[in-house]
Amino acid sequence: MKKTALLLVIVVAALAAAPLGSTAGSGTRASGDIVATATAAGKFTTLTKLLKRAGLVSALKQPGPYTVFAPTDAAFKKVPKKTLKALLTNKARLKAVLLYHVVAGKVTAADVVKLRSAKTLNGKKVRIRVSGPNVFVNTAKVVKADVMATNGVIHVVNRVLIPPAR
Repeated sequence: MKKTALLLVIVVAALAAAPLGSTAGSGTRASGDIVATATAAGKFTTLTKLLKRAGLVSALKQPGPYTVFAPTDAAFKKVPKKTLKALLTNKARLKAVLLYHVVAGKVTAADVVKLRSAKTLNGKKVRIRVSGPNVFVNTAKVVKADVMATNGVIHVVNRVLIPPAR
């Protein structure tokens, strides 16, 4: 039990120390919903544009709570242009990819040591793995955890999560 508690302290401390690049972050009081918080951070312009295109903005403004693994603009730059273009032309596939980043409920960094996976609103599971002070969702590294919103929590990730093919 002590080992788990120590690991939790290390993970939470490491994630809280990671930069977000905005004033919204760990330990701050939530001032807006998930979409407003992501927009205000200034690092999620691609994500917010894609949420609008997929018609998911109003859904993420609902009471929730939700947990969003939010890829930064830099994460979207790692996606091959061909893949991104294909998503832009297929609204159903875009929606499926974006919903693969959202979990129902509020899953904070303190909860992560208890999980090995989480079911997304896409219907598929993401794998959650702790390695030393790092937390991974599939292959994406959580670079900032617990960005609080009025209807949930955002964990910033460095890669776009692509669900497995059916």
